[in-house]
Amino acid sequence: MELKLIDATGKEAGGVDAADSLFAREYNEALVHQVVTAYQANARSGNRAQKDRGQVRHSTKKPWRQKGTGRARAGMTSSPLWRGGGRIFPSTPDENFSQKVNRKMFRAGMAAILSQLARDGRLNVIDSLRVEAPKTKLLANQLKGMGITERVLIITPEVDDNLWLSSRNLANVLVLEPHQADPVSLIRFDRVLLTRDAVKTFEEMYA
Repeated sequence: MELKLIDATGKEAGGVDAADSLFAREYNEALVHQVVTAYQANARSGNRAQKDRGQVRHSTKKPWRQKGTGRARAGMTSSPLWRGGGRIFPSTPDENFSQKVNRKMFRAGMAAILSQLARDGRLNVIDSLRVEAPKTKLLANQLKGMGITERVLIITPEVDDNLWLSSRNLANVLVLEPHQADPVSLIRFDRVLLTRDAVKTFEEMYA
């Protein structure tokens, strides 16, 4: 598989040989959906809490007498059937949302995503990406010179301070190292920009 290599002006400057097992894999929608869903579920903190009928703050006085009113029987206003009452099956802070994904499945899902990005033309390779000073304007102009105006995910083996600090104030730019890349970020951004060394690192990790 040959990935498109671009220069500082965004023009095609040849290609980069990459492993077919990582960048030319058949897209498996069901597997990608499972990997993405599991990743998002595992990121949930599970700290929400709801109150049952014994925890809500209500009077225990009987709202009306048992018989003779024509209305249904009611013992107290904290009943789950009443508005403002307790929940029947409340969520607890120790609720576990985690989903297990085998390592082989995760690698196959990442390979499927990267392969589809390459087929759609959303994945490009550059020799390297460096910023001379920690200034947002420098990185913004550099990306604009490449013709990149949409949301872009930049993956480089080592993120230096200048590149990291320059990207923090750009809402549509995210800089990560290969081991930090996740399936949600790869799908969410319109363009993915890899350096040559990042391609090799991905091959070592997933190919």
